[in-house]
Amino acid sequence: MNSILVRRPIQRCFPLFILPTFLCFIIGFVWPFIQGIYLSFCNFNTPRDAEWVALENYIKTFQDASFIHAFWNTAGFAIISIVLINVCAFAIAYALTQKMHGANLFRTVFFMPNLIGGVVLGYIWSMIFDAILKRYGTYLTANATYGFWGLVILVAWQQIGYMMIIYIAGIQSISEDMIEAAKIDGASGWQTLTRVIVPNVMSSITICTFLTLTNSFKLFDQNLALTGGAPSVIMSGAKVNMTELLALNIYSTYNISKNYHGVAQAKAVIFFLLVAVLAIAQQWFTRSKEVQQ
Repeated sequence: MNSILVRRPIQRCFPLFILPTFLCFIIGFVWPFIQGIYLSFCNFNTPRDAEWVALENYIKTFQDASFIHAFWNTAGFAIISIVLINVCAFAIAYALTQKMHGANLFRTVFFMPNLIGGVVLGYIWSMIFDAILKRYGTYLTANATYGFWGLVILVAWQQIGYMMIIYIAGIQSISEDMIEAAKIDGASGWQTLTRVIVPNVMSSITICTFLTLTNSFKLFDQNLALTGGAPSVIMSGAKVNMTELLALNIYSTYNISKNYHGVAQAKAVIFFLLVAVLAIAQQWFTRSKEVQQ
């Protein structure tokens, strides 16, 4: 009875408490998002002087060689990063959940790179790579392959520790009785890992795959600081930055001139739709595996 009397005033005041947060969400996200979609169909310098041009910006986007190259660059980078980060993070998490001395210290060390800002990491790693490549008479931004793999190494080094923490939580949530039962049944270490541990951490795999997928596509500050998109070549009559990913390409397009603001906005809308579709598809696929398990 007392709990009902306590809940009634809270239920009555619920709209009062939720309203400020809801208004902030509308003002800070929903309205700018809707306005951004509208501006993708306009030429503009500021939103007030927007001039409707229909699909012209989208046509220019798909005719832009730099955008197409950035898309394939980002797709390749995302695939490699997802596999590399998740495999390494799971392997480290599995090792650190075994009985070993100093496990907590190692967890801290592996997690620490995630605390460093992307721009700082980009400049630090650019100096490291240039110091190594200088011995061979070259430098990071002289070759697109060096820049691409340098970015992969940087992002993996930064994010593996964060994903490791999520995998550790998933592994530690597995019942000890289940693992003991597998050992009693004569399961080898590999069979226990693949038949018991991996199926029971599918929820962690779903989370980590989602995070690495979206982070790979949204990557900006590390790309800007490490290579800035360099080196550049002329492709189909247009300047193409060979290590430029999609987020940096949108930023670069916006800064060309005010005549390209609408094109950059159209690219941003396409970018949002692409990431949303991939993220939803990934969530559906990995969650279906959770149900099957």
